Amino acid sequence: MKMPQVPERQWAQVFETNGAALQFRQVPVPVPGPAELLVNIKYSGVCHSDLQAWKGGWPLACKKRLIGGHEGVGIVVATGEGVKEIGVGDHVGIQWINSICGSCVSCISGDQRSCTNPQFSGYTKDGTFQEYAVCKESCAVRIPREAPLDTIAPILCAGVTVYRALKETGAQPGQIIAIAGAGGGLGTLACQYAKALGFRVLALSSGDGKRRHCANLGVDYFVDYKTSKNLPHEIQGLTDGGPHAVVVVSSDDRPIHQAIEYVRARGTIVLVGLPPGAVIRADLFSVIFRMITIKGSYVGTREDTEEALEFFVRNDMAMHCQIMELEQLPQVYDLMEQGK
Repeated sequence: MKMPQVPERQWAQVFETNGAALQFRQVPVPVPGPAELLVNIKYSGVCHSDLQAWKGGWPLACKKRLIGGHEGVGIVVATGEGVKEIGVGDHVGIQWINSICGSCVSCISGDQRSCTNPQFSGYTKDGTFQEYAVCKESCAVRIPREAPLDTIAPILCAGVTVYRALKETGAQPGQIIAIAGAGGGLGTLACQYAKALGFRVLALSSGDGKRRHCANLGVDYFVDYKTSKNLPHEIQGLTDGGPHAVVVVSSDDRPIHQAIEYVRARGTIVLVGLPPGAVIRADLFSVIFRMITIKGSYVGTREDTEEALEFFVRNDMAMHCQIMELEQLPQVYDLMEQGK
């Protein structure tokens, strides 16, 4: 494959401080260091976390001048010293975990998510809202050349996040998993992954539009949390005692508290959504007496992502995308804040 010559400068979306106006401007193309790849970004998903990182809504230290984005897919155009497995011309993805130390207990055990000294795309390191981005080879997701780059970009964050969360439930094929927030972006993927993994799916959302949407995804049950007169009673009646597990992807904290009421005894609740400032207030008697497990799940490893990509392609899962130009990122954020 003949690769294009790498330019010295490129277009990027930059912000100087949290909440400051995004600037679509030219910046130098980064140079890959040891064990790093330089990737020509073709598409980048836009995640709600990108919006929060820009606004300064997260507790971790965010460097001042930053290029956001952490769902980028593209083609390797240059490699740094020591790169062994991935070469120029390969298709790869750059996700949230951009770099790991490789030597701590978590890295040695294969759990990149718990590295003690990680770098995050679009948060502590320049991300994928630019034409060329850098990441460590050990964190780059390998993408089959036949895979459509536009539709799989969101799998690098939204897809792998719900895929890993479903695995964290410990549920067995045939058992019932409730998806709280099923009608949204994460929920749409969670329902499809749950079906592909062999679970029965209870979708919780609201409105006739979301009911039809979830039905098209093949869910087994649907409950409208806004119109239900007694949500726990309705869910437990539909599922003969409650779902075996609940994955909460909603950005509201109410579904967390509701899940404790309706999940089956010995069930597991996996928390994914990040409502701003949310605090869990659990009925300890119910949690202890019914032996409920509540746990968090955080993105996924490179291996999880490659598994999620394989599931997505093999099962011909639906991805509802709207493709816009990089210059239009501020408009995307406006739509996001409006819930559109």
